[in-house]
Amino acid sequence: MELDQTDDGANIQDVLLEITNQKTVPNVFVNKVHMGGCDRTFQAHHSGLLQQLLQEGSGFDGFDYDLIVLGGGSGGLSCAQEAAILGKKVMVLDFVVPSPLGTSWGLGGTCVNVGCVPKKLMHQAALLGQALADSRKFGWEYSQQVTHNWETMREAIQDHIGSLNWAYKLSLREKGVAYVNAYGEFVDHHKVKATNRKGQESYYTAANFVIATGERPRYLGIQGDKEYCITSDDLFSLPYCPGKTLVVGASYVALECAGFLAGLGLDVTVMVRSVLLRGFDQEMAEKVGAYMEQHRVKFLRKFVPVAIQQLEKGLPGKLKVVAKSTEGPETIEEVCNTVLLAIGRDSCTKKIGLEKIGVKTDEKSGKIPVDDMEQTNVSHVYAIGDVLEGKLELTPVAIQAGKLLARRLFGGSSEKCDYINVPTTVFTPLEYGCCGLSEEKAIEMFKKENLEVYHTFFWPLEWTVAGRDHNTCYAKIICNKFDNDRVIGFHILGPNAGEVTQGFAVAMKCGLTKQQLDGTIGIHPTCGEVFTSLEITKSSGLEITQKGC
Repeated sequence: MELDQTDDGANIQDVLLEITNQKTVPNVFVNKVHMGGCDRTFQAHHSGLLQQLLQEGSGFDGFDYDLIVLGGGSGGLSCAQEAAILGKKVMVLDFVVPSPLGTSWGLGGTCVNVGCVPKKLMHQAALLGQALADSRKFGWEYSQQVTHNWETMREAIQDHIGSLNWAYKLSLREKGVAYVNAYGEFVDHHKVKATNRKGQESYYTAANFVIATGERPRYLGIQGDKEYCITSDDLFSLPYCPGKTLVVGASYVALECAGFLAGLGLDVTVMVRSVLLRGFDQEMAEKVGAYMEQHRVKFLRKFVPVAIQQLEKGLPGKLKVVAKSTEGPETIEEVCNTVLLAIGRDSCTKKIGLEKIGVKTDEKSGKIPVDDMEQTNVSHVYAIGDVLEGKLELTPVAIQAGKLLARRLFGGSSEKCDYINVPTTVFTPLEYGCCGLSEEKAIEMFKKENLEVYHTFFWPLEWTVAGRDHNTCYAKIICNKFDNDRVIGFHILGPNAGEVTQGFAVAMKCGLTKQQLDGTIGIHPTCGEVFTSLEITKSSGLEITQKGC
């Protein structure tokens, strides 16, 4: 249609502006999907989307679905629901293979069932215990002995998780997404086999596939690990209090779990092979560990388990762990009730038939390399979430990537997921929030002489009356001196670090500079205001201890 040769061309142009947010021409639609102008149409051609839409319009594709998503975690569900909103026929295949101890769960993936949600709630339970201890200094008087009941907490958390499982199912139903509780495996380029818990097999075809199968905890591969140890897959639904616990690993999962278990009053030891929180800022990681050591968590550094034996049966029973030093011949033995393994996670990509259709994966990790459009080396197969090679393993990242992928595939969008300056928080007893680069990474990328690091300790007002640790909470920003003192790394160790970090992450997306921080008026008295008054640099060597609120 040529608008300048149509009587009501101006009116049509106004309507197009309203529905597409584009007034310029050409304004291209293919099979009822808005492509955009010339540049976006060429992009769709190069990505394969244009050809796909033209094939769909021909009516000869013959597939059961426009999209099948393998994996019912946050990313997979986000992608599936967005595709359904855009009018596509979508199926989700999701099946939880039980852990070695038989634990399984419902729809929603790791975060909802055995990750972020129950972890944060148990962290909150531990914080409430600390609040009880602080409350006496604020005038609260109580004579009754205060104890914690694991079973009550577990039941309440599992009830909440159950409500989320149900909400996900309901949302899929409302959007017309077919949900099948079955294990998906490729058998041909456009065909998958779905096997349910009874072993019954069904087959489905689709024009496009998204792999969102996530990861599962890694085991040690030693005597007794799968027989007697638990992982985060098992902990949050454990029907009994774990008792004296040995946590093996130094990942954020290890330290978070160790932290809330100690906060609930349990005897907890963390066995560390090398460094804490690998991949995070190491100064911050060591401060996290130091605080935990001061608050009832013991650390065994430079040791790895070599055997686990059952001494007594029971709930929780008793175990003996034999561990060897990583620096010499020394061997030690630890006796505990529970061993929690948190040594890393493996991608769930090795038994879903990817080799049958030629999708490349890393031989060692099982991770899937993709381009900046989340497309694998097989044009109609995409991947999002924790299975991606070289990308952040965070639920909000998977959700965003899944949503934007569906919009590119079926909505004519060209927006890509931005994996830069993604904020995150480690929910240890003293929370650690960060966004951008660690100090080590910043030095590697920009060289130390080109950076300025501002830092300080701070004392939350709420901690003063309670007599809590002075000069423990810590704030740090890393600035690029030759880019207008742009903030390229943000780090905070303190209460509610996640809430503080989220706001500053938005500012970093907008190109936050030190000058802009200095020009911002802080909210007093808060922890976040410390970033508006940072003056001392590491290079100055000046003292950073605080004496007031």
